[in-house]
Amino acid sequence: MPLGNFGKGIKDALLGTIKGVGDVVGTTIDTTRGTTVKALEGVRDVASEASGLAVDGVTGAVQAASEVGGNVGSVAKGAVIGTIQGVGEVAQVTVGTLSDTVRAAIKGTQEVGGDVNDAGRGAVEGAIMSGKSVGLTLQDSVASVAQGAIQAANEVGGDLASTAKAVVRGTVSGAKEIGEDTTQAVGDSARGLIKATAEVGGDVAAVARNAVEGAIEGVGAIGGKAEDAASAAATGAVEAASEISEAAGRSARDAVSGVISGVRVVVKAPFKEEENKE
Repeated sequence: MPLGNFGKGIKDALLGTIKGVGDVVGTTIDTTRGTTVKALEGVRDVASEASGLAVDGVTGAVQAASEVGGNVGSVAKGAVIGTIQGVGEVAQVTVGTLSDTVRAAIKGTQEVGGDVNDAGRGAVEGAIMSGKSVGLTLQDSVASVAQGAIQAANEVGGDLASTAKAVVRGTVSGAKEIGEDTTQAVGDSARGLIKATAEVGGDVAAVARNAVEGAIEGVGAIGGKAEDAASAAATGAVEAASEISEAAGRSARDAVSGVISGVRVVVKAPFKEEENKE
C-alpha cells in the first residue's frame, strides 16, 4: 500500500508528537482530525476523496507509531477516530469508510512488521466509537468493521482466527466507551466475522471459537458477565454459519459448544436440521 502525500503528512506530523506523550490517543485524534478536515476543504468531490484520504491517514499514523516505538493499538485507535471525525465534518461517512480505515490499520501495520492484532483491536474500537459520533448505528458499524478486519487479514496472509479474537475485544471496548450494549455488539461482531470468513474461504469453526474467546476476554477486562458475552458471540456465529450452509452451522456449533476459557457457553440459535424435523 503506497503512502501518498496526505498519509506522509500525517506520518510526519505524528513523528514529532506521539513519542513520549502521555495521551497518545488524544494526540493522534487531534492531529489526524485537523489534517483531514484541512485536506478535504479544498477538494471538489469530497465523497470520492474522503475514503481514500482516511485510509492513507491511518496508514501514515501506524507507520509513525512503528518508527518511534509507540503503541500501535493506541495510535490506530486515535487515527481512526480522528480521520472519521474529520471526514464527518465535511462529508457523509458510510460504514464502508469505517471498514476501509480498519483495513488500512491492519495492512499498514503488517507492512512495517508491527503487531497486527493490536492494531486491529485498536482500530475496531476507534471505528465503533467514531461511527456513533457521525450518526451510524452500532449494529451496522460493528458488522462492517468486523468484515473489513477479516478481509485485511486475509489480504496480508494473517491468521483469521486471532484477528477475530482481537476484533471482538475491540468491539467490547468500543461499545462500552459509547455506552452501548456490549452483549448485542458481540453478537453482531461474530455474525460479521463469520460472513467475511466464509467469503474468503477461511476456517469458520476456528473463527467462531476465537470470537467467543475474544468476547470472554473483552468482557472480563471491563468487569462484565462472561457467560452472557460468550453466549452472544456463540449464538451470532452459529446463526451466521447456519445461513451459509447446514454443514457450516454444525461446524460452528461444535466449535463453540461446551466450556471455553473456563466459561460454559450456551448457544441459543436454532439449527436448520432441527427446524426441518418440526
